[in-house]
Amino acid sequence: MLDRLPPNIAGALLMMASMAAFTINDTFVKLVGQTIPLFQLLTLRAALATILLAILTLRLGKFSLTMPRRDWWLVGLRCIAEIAAAYFFLSALLAMPLANVTAILQVLPLTVTLGAALFFREKVGWRRMLAICAGFAGMLLIVRPGPDGFTQHALYALAAVGMVTVRDLVTRRMSAAVSSLTVTVLTSASILVFFGFASFTIQWQPVSVHEGALIVASAVFVIGGYTFSVMVMRVGEVSVVAPFRYTGLLWALLLGWLVFGDWPDALTMLGASIVVGSGLFTLYRERRVRSRKTPA
Repeated sequence: MLDRLPPNIAGALLMMASMAAFTINDTFVKLVGQTIPLFQLLTLRAALATILLAILTLRLGKFSLTMPRRDWWLVGLRCIAEIAAAYFFLSALLAMPLANVTAILQVLPLTVTLGAALFFREKVGWRRMLAICAGFAGMLLIVRPGPDGFTQHALYALAAVGMVTVRDLVTRRMSAAVSSLTVTVLTSASILVFFGFASFTIQWQPVSVHEGALIVASAVFVIGGYTFSVMVMRVGEVSVVAPFRYTGLLWALLLGWLVFGDWPDALTMLGASIVVGSGLFTLYRERRVRSRKTPA
């Protein structure tokens, strides 16, 4: 169905679906992470996700380890970035309000656009560069570097931004011969292996039925998030599709309020608004540039 749509529209829909899945997953993780250690939680979630993904890919016949050597290097780099992103992001998530962490991650469309310009030679004009600078200024309002506002967990959230940027740009460079589901399975399996070994350093806690249900639900939604995040970076243009990541903030605001009773303060909302506005401006400028290039 998606292949019948224009690439940028398909990419936008996939991005919104990815953000919804990841944010719902984050909500379940934050709930169960209050009683289950992070390494244990990541190991259990990755185990369930890997099993479910393996079953899905085998039934669909989409799993294949046959790919060019260059793609193997890219898949490996993507797995490393995903492992680091999972650790940094969830460490921040368990200590900060859901909407605050998500607001920091809203700088991702700007970092991805900047990365595409630096590494892929995608043209980004001076107006969009100013928008990127404004977006980073808005991000500073959220993390508030200083003795009172800045915390170690805000630094973790920023590190997660860097790792996800690497992940998305690497995904963009994979050839069409690489199956999206294969990348998703390998990513989930790499997280399972890494945090499985890391969990030997902690004392595992018993898991109740309620906690187990939350972990299963988290695994289901993270599968959707993984799959859509791979697919979205392989259709459409980065600078057009990336701003739709902002829909994740709407989900975070709603779920943070309904589930945890959290609502960001005025300064955080102002910073998030600047970041979102900057990203939407990059989308507007991209459309203007494309319309000028299109023959009448």
